[in-house]
Amino acid sequence: MKLPTYFISHGGGPWPYMEDLRRAMHALEVSLVDIPHQLPEKPKAILMISAHWEETSFRVMSNPWPGMVYDYSGFPEHTYKIRYPAPGMPALAEQVVSLIRQAALPAQLDSQRGFDHGAFAPLAVMYPEADMPVVQLSLRTGLDPAEHLALGRALAPLRDEGVLIIGSGLSYHNLRRFGPLAKEPSSSFDDWLQDSLVASSTTERVARLIHWEDAPSARIAHPREEHLLPLMVAAGAAEGEVASCVYHEENIFGGVVASSFRFGAIDN
Repeated sequence: MKLPTYFISHGGGPWPYMEDLRRAMHALEVSLVDIPHQLPEKPKAILMISAHWEETSFRVMSNPWPGMVYDYSGFPEHTYKIRYPAPGMPALAEQVVSLIRQAALPAQLDSQRGFDHGAFAPLAVMYPEADMPVVQLSLRTGLDPAEHLALGRALAPLRDEGVLIIGSGLSYHNLRRFGPLAKEPSSSFDDWLQDSLVASSTTERVARLIHWEDAPSARIAHPREEHLLPLMVAAGAAEGEVASCVYHEENIFGGVVASSFRFGAIDN
C-alpha cells in the first residue's frame, strides 16, 4: 500500500526535551503524534530529508546505528547529551543512492552522519520509542527547487515499499524576524502555500514551487531557503496527488504562522 509523504514544520531546536518549549509547541506536538495514526500501515522505515544537512551531492546516511549531531547553540547542557537511538537501515540507504543516480543526480553514502535536530526532534514525538529505522538524506548545495522536486520523483517508488518520506523544515524561517515582526510576512507566505499546495491543480503546484520566490514575502519568510527545500522533495515524491494541511498555527515563536502538509490520500 502506498504511503503518503509529509512536509513538517519541525519546531525550534531540541524542543521535545525542554518542558517550557514543549508546552509552547503543544499544537505542533499534537500534529506530529497524529501522523502515525494517519497512515494505512506501519512504515518499515522513515526517509527523512532535514533542512539541517547540505552537501555538494546528495548524501545518504548508511550507518546501522547513527550517532547524534547537536547542531544548535545556547540550549541547556542536557540537550547536548540527548540520544535518539533509532537504528539506521543500510540496505535502504543503498537503494536510495541507486534511485537518485538512476535519475542522473549525484549521490553517495555517508557512514559518519548522525541524526540532527531536524530529524530527531520531531521523531522523538512521532516515534518516542525510537524503534522505527530511520535514514537521513541531505539537501544539495545550490538549493535548486526543480532539482529537489526531481529528487522527490526519484524517491517515489519507495512509497510502495512501506517507506515514509518526510521533509523536515519550517514553513517560515527568518530568525531575525521572529516574534511580532513575523506575523505579516509569515501569514502572507502561508496563504500562498495553502493556495499553491492545497487549492491549486497539481500541475500548477509544481510551477509555483519552482518559482516560489515570486510568492508574497518569499524572501522575508525564507532569506535562505534550506528550510523550504524539504517541501520540494515531499511534493515531488507525490506529484499529481492531493495535498492537505495537517498542522496550522498562527502564533508559534511569538507571532509566526506555520503549517505542515501531507501529500497523498489516506485510505485507512
